[in-house]
Amino acid sequence: MTDSNALDPEDRKIVTLARSARARNGVPEGAAVRDETGRTYVAGTVDLPSLRLSALRTAVAMAVASGAESLEAAAVVTASDTAAEDDLAAVRDLGGPGTPVLLASPDGTVRRTVSAG
Repeated sequence: MTDSNALDPEDRKIVTLARSARARNGVPEGAAVRDETGRTYVAGTVDLPSLRLSALRTAVAMAVASGAESLEAAAVVTASDTAAEDDLAAVRDLGGPGTPVLLASPDGTVRRTVSAG
């Protein structure tokens, strides 16, 4: 586990935003991504009869739709111990294989950081 206080302030910010989205919307996951200009995009899980997207894929889609050209980092708050390959692929598509993805538990504790690669 990573002490969230030891995180870079910008990484701590996206974990906090992801955690807030999860709690505010009562969804299984919350995610946030930071683009190359420092802008952040926040999302929760989308679960409609005709559309199902993880929080991380939704956040990446929001970044793309807003004109982001790359990602610096991503965070997902989830009860799961891993990130789905489809989620990592979405981050990799926009940010590249070295983009860090912070995996945090619902209390905001970062369990580990993986690369999108």
